[in-house]
Amino acid sequence: MKILVTGAAGFIGLHVARRLLARGDEVVGIDNLNDYYDPRLKLARLDCLKPFDNFRFVRMDVSDSAALGELCAAERFNRVIHLAAQAGVRYSLTNPQVYIQSNLVGFANVLEACRQHDIEHLVYASSSSVYGANTRMPFSVHDEVNHPVSLYAATKKSNELMAHSYSHLFGLPTTGLRYFTVYGPWGRPDMSPWLFTSAILQGRPINVFNHGKMQRDFTYVEDIAEGTVKAMDRIAAPNPQFDSDHPDPGSSRAPYRVYNIGNHQPVELLTFIETIEKALGREAQKNFLPMQAGDVPATYADVEDLRRDVGFEPKTPLSEGIAQWATWFREHAQLTQQSA
Repeated sequence: MKILVTGAAGFIGLHVARRLLARGDEVVGIDNLNDYYDPRLKLARLDCLKPFDNFRFVRMDVSDSAALGELCAAERFNRVIHLAAQAGVRYSLTNPQVYIQSNLVGFANVLEACRQHDIEHLVYASSSSVYGANTRMPFSVHDEVNHPVSLYAATKKSNELMAHSYSHLFGLPTTGLRYFTVYGPWGRPDMSPWLFTSAILQGRPINVFNHGKMQRDFTYVEDIAEGTVKAMDRIAAPNPQFDSDHPDPGSSRAPYRVYNIGNHQPVELLTFIETIEKALGREAQKNFLPMQAGDVPATYADVEDLRRDVGFEPKTPLSEGIAQWATWFREHAQLTQQSA
């Protein structure tokens, strides 16, 4: 197949594109290479894809509707994996307009390009953050998610609503994947594994929010990439059991699906830090702080639907994934120090 991967220079984008290329698909990757974090890291990720003859990169912003439409018209893609977005909960507190432009305007452009150019299936990145103020665990796609606690979360919930409207109106098959705390090689400098690892190796204290009383469903990036590709391969279909008197938020009469994609094994934040300490052979200096605005105390994914429908099975234990992460971080010392 010929597949468009937006955000191909991003953390998840790299791993998804590489998996598609390795199995023989033709991939065109786009990314705007913005400076939310050091673009040198994004360029280094793209270098990992250059050896594949079936990969081509185009620098482009999904908020440019004309350019996106021209690309889709010229390339005639079979399917689209949309991973481009402004990431991060905390950044949305001070830079809200960036999220509106990228995550709402950009997503609308992707939907319209898919509609205009007969895309067979759109798979897009949602987020565990959509669960917001929900506290019933594990988080289920069959529960309502109407109380986001950050603008980032609100944009991801909006993406799901926008996708449903296109699935309903135009028959565009869409699948949203709610990613749960992804970690692993080529991760982002603003995420906790990088922040913790960098500080521990440099002898700086790490900030531990909510006094360490946090749980996260840490999921290894290769498991995420595998699940994303499997979801793309299974085109979203209507739910024949959909009951409009008791509507299921995770499906529809339209070709629309939403899935959790996580490890289904929440880990205490302090256990996560201990695992990094063991991998590095060093102990962290911990600075215990209150909860940050926009954050949530726990995430925990119910992944049964994705397991049933596409055979998703996360298989990387935390100790193994963190060992891989620590090895990568040390091997790329020049890049990780520059991009910190």
